[in-house]
Amino acid sequence: MGLHFILQHLDKSGTYVRLLFVNFSSAFNTIIPTLLQAKLTQLSVPSSICQWITSFLTDRHQLVKLGKFTSNSRTTSTGAPQGCVLSPLLFSLYTKDCTSTDPSVKLMKFADDTTVIGLIHDESAYRQEVEQPAAWCSLNDLELNTLKTVEMIVDFRRNTPALHPLNIMNSTVPTVESFRFLGTTISQDLKWDTHIDSIVKKAQQRLYFLRQLRKFNLPQELLTQIYSAVIDWAEVVTRLFRSAVDVARLFRSAVDVTQLFHSAVDVAQLFRLAVDVARLFRSAVDVAWDPLALPRRAPRSPHLPRRAPRSFLVRTGPTALPDFREWPRGTDFEESFMCYNTVMEI
Repeated sequence: MGLHFILQHLDKSGTYVRLLFVNFSSAFNTIIPTLLQAKLTQLSVPSSICQWITSFLTDRHQLVKLGKFTSNSRTTSTGAPQGCVLSPLLFSLYTKDCTSTDPSVKLMKFADDTTVIGLIHDESAYRQEVEQPAAWCSLNDLELNTLKTVEMIVDFRRNTPALHPLNIMNSTVPTVESFRFLGTTISQDLKWDTHIDSIVKKAQQRLYFLRQLRKFNLPQELLTQIYSAVIDWAEVVTRLFRSAVDVARLFRSAVDVTQLFHSAVDVAQLFRLAVDVARLFRSAVDVAWDPLALPRRAPRSPHLPRRAPRSFLVRTGPTALPDFREWPRGTDFEESFMCYNTVMEI
């Protein structure tokens, strides 16, 4: 949703966007139960539930146990337990009244991760709204961590003037070119290269452990489970143009190590799934973009999506496995709009 606001605003001439990634110090640990109860009451939460939550958060006994050693018990009546299912929900309700009053400034919140999106025409509204979270924190016993709060500017204007830095609580907010938010690396050019490169690099590092475990002759079932845990998450990334080659190479390496596919039937099913995803993605591209601008690199085939690149022309007979092992790396594949890799249920 935030990206939609940004792109919609940047379509207008002479506009730019400022993103402020707010960081709270020990967010869950600073919740005041009595203040939370008052906020829940204002939200029409039944009094019995409010009292139960207050009782749950107050007079909690905590200790640390390491082996046969146990620390002294301490009692706390502030904050929400880390790892508790209720903690993110309670913090979201606790910060519900921290909102933006200007339509050009969007406040996006997910648990303790807060982002202020300034759709800039005139910076006065943005700078005024940025001061609101700091004032709100002082009234609700939360502390804004100015050392970890950063700002990113998205500006595609040809002549970009020098922008004045942002100041919060007498501290200058540093400006960054990219920022990792909710597991996704967002770049100021709104491209996915930095995010994809970090995922591929991390997955390549984890491939080392798969290779080492294979040397110890681990059972195939156990190798598959480890693959699903440390590699399979990278398959959700669909890379276009040159980026598709890196993911294809990574996925092929993981398959080589784990030997997930033992027959041509498995490979044929994989590519049939890839074709279905490609057809769905192609439909979305046709709706969003000008179809005449898309590449036309292959003849029409009844088994492939319209304008499919030649990299999808694979055999499904007994020789399909060698084709799968040697995914093409040519220009056709690099410039393809197709979703080449897919998420598979292992």
